[in-house]
Amino acid sequence: MNNLAVAIKRVSKGSKQGRKEYAAEVRIISRLRHRNLVQLIGWCHRGNDDLLLVYELMPNGSLDAHLHHSADAPPMPWPRRREIVLGLGSALLYLHQEWEQCVVHRDIKPSNVMLDASFNAKLGDFGLARLVDHGRGAHTTVLAGTMGYMDPECMVTGRANAESDVYSFGVVLLEIACGRRPMVPNGEEEDVVHLVQWVWESYYGRGALLDAADARLDGEFDATEMETVMVVGLWCAHPDRSLRPSIRQAVNVLRSETPLPSLPLRMPVATFMPPT
Repeated sequence: MNNLAVAIKRVSKGSKQGRKEYAAEVRIISRLRHRNLVQLIGWCHRGNDDLLLVYELMPNGSLDAHLHHSADAPPMPWPRRREIVLGLGSALLYLHQEWEQCVVHRDIKPSNVMLDASFNAKLGDFGLARLVDHGRGAHTTVLAGTMGYMDPECMVTGRANAESDVYSFGVVLLEIACGRRPMVPNGEEEDVVHLVQWVWESYYGRGALLDAADARLDGEFDATEMETVMVVGLWCAHPDRSLRPSIRQAVNVLRSETPLPSLPLRMPVATFMPPT
């Protein structure tokens, strides 16, 4: 442990939500071991001091900072973006299907995807995570997450499960491919349209999916890989959660182990009701 560079997250003991998230991180992430998860090294909650979480240091910061940096900085190259996609998919596959319980993260977004010295993706911030037994249905919970990345059905029903994580993963894939945040300005109007709808209706439905790729890449990407990431992103963010893939199905397509799914040209309209 000598000379080990670490990052320390300080949580105020006066914050009830902070204490809950601290407890969730210690209870869950301390038991997880995967190359694409941020490693929790230790924690401290002595006396009246603030709560401390000690993580391995991520020298390259967050994915969000690299996707949405200043305009004069060079864009993140496509091969690196694709490796991040595969790394994040691998992390979710472990959480959802390969650990002893299903871990529902509930806050998958680029600012929670950290990059190590080699730009390997590592998912962090498990403060909102919940454990669900394999084979169990939806987990009803208090609404939590980040607008733009939250499954719309979860926002109405309050039910978070693996499918809602898959939705967030899909939004992040589109954000990586398009270089746009999850809410896109709608032309000259003041309102915004969700990135999923923007890609599906303005590009996928017209057979011009690659036109939605990040313009800063200037066409320097593998067209098949870009199409795959975008289509899987739309598939994962399907409005009907019953028609979304499992994370294993999504990862298999991203790895080119199974063919691309066939999606409707028009974005479907979801129908769901709040719990009674």
